[in-house]
Amino acid sequence: MFLAFWRVNIFGEAAYRINFFIQLFQSLLNLGMTLGGLAIIFNYTNLLGGWQPDEVLALVGVYFLISGIIGLLIRPGMEDFIESVRDGTFDFDLTKPVDAQVLVSMQRLDIFEIQNILLGLGVLIYSLLRLGADIGALQVAEFLLMLVTGGVVIYSYFMILSTLSFWFVRVENILEIFRSMYEAGRWPVSLYPGWLRYGLTFIVPIAFATTIPAEAITGRLNWQTLLLSVALAVVLFVFARVFWKIGLKHYSGASA
Repeated sequence: MFLAFWRVNIFGEAAYRINFFIQLFQSLLNLGMTLGGLAIIFNYTNLLGGWQPDEVLALVGVYFLISGIIGLLIRPGMEDFIESVRDGTFDFDLTKPVDAQVLVSMQRLDIFEIQNILLGLGVLIYSLLRLGADIGALQVAEFLLMLVTGGVVIYSYFMILSTLSFWFVRVENILEIFRSMYEAGRWPVSLYPGWLRYGLTFIVPIAFATTIPAEAITGRLNWQTLLLSVALAVVLFVFARVFWKIGLKHYSGASA
């Protein structure tokens, strides 16, 4: 099913090829502004929240990588789902012989977000070369695990927010607020004051998507944080599924 949806979305995006170059320009501009800001900051200091310049550069790479994954796999489906609840077309998803949550999660993809994934990987690899880090198999495994858990945490959080549309119908602004708060993830969470650090870790768990994977690949991750990240991913995923089931019972539909 995923491959079928991938193929359909590629055909759909290929009809508007100029969007590829527009989005590429936006991604390069965003990356350039971020790197320019880092250059200015590190002209006045050698550490940022306890992180060295090349470590922060690795964090920027992870930020763009996760941002691309969110834009490719998570956000488009959630936005379409919210709209379908509002106009009643979600009824058609419920008639399909597949779990509705699986369907709304994968049927809409933004193919051009692959640009951010590639840019993020490029920045990450460049930063690791500058660090001269001797990365072993364990470090790579921890990084990949934290990427997966971070992705699950963000997906679950998006799903919980989107499920609110069963009660409130129009919740697009909540996703926009989350997207704005995600911008804070391009900096180390240790940079922020205590109350904000707590909020970006447990209330809006952005740290698990950006800072913690960056800690893993740069050798800063401890096993307590690793276990906490895995546990949070499992708990949030289960809660999102239960919340979805409850929300379905409150959906009246256009044909009700």
